[in-house]
Amino acid sequence: MKKDVEILIRSAQVMGGDSEEMELRTLGRFYDKDGLYYLSYEETEATGFEGHSTVLKFGKQPKVVMTRFGKARSQLIIELNECNTCSYSTEYGSMAIDVRGRQHEIQLKEDSGRLFLAYTLDLGAGLNSYNEIELLWKDRASAEE
Repeated sequence: MKKDVEILIRSAQVMGGDSEEMELRTLGRFYDKDGLYYLSYEETEATGFEGHSTVLKFGKQPKVVMTRFGKARSQLIIELNECNTCSYSTEYGSMAIDVRGRQHEIQLKEDSGRLFLAYTLDLGAGLNSYNEIELLWKDRASAEE
């Protein structure tokens, strides 16, 4: 069953000694299908991907597939202790990046959930970043009570 949810997204990135943090509140959908969970939301100007939508697919395994739809389509496979080569698109073109999962935590309740991921991106030419993303969601019906 699909549920409308309120989502809080917190992310942090460290790259070349510089760090950037972001927090975003948005609305989205949470549902399960064929033993997997899906969390989807629309990107905003704050993320730099306004007009795009993002879907996270995850299950019991320590693996998340994060797909962004729109002009800058990308798919990151974040799997604990594994390295996956993924395609990342920007308005300037596509590139292959290596994604290595470092930490994976998931908590699901009847009307809420939490997903925390830590991962590194290897963009080649010695350009690497360490990333963390935490998504907290709550069923809008129970949030309004």
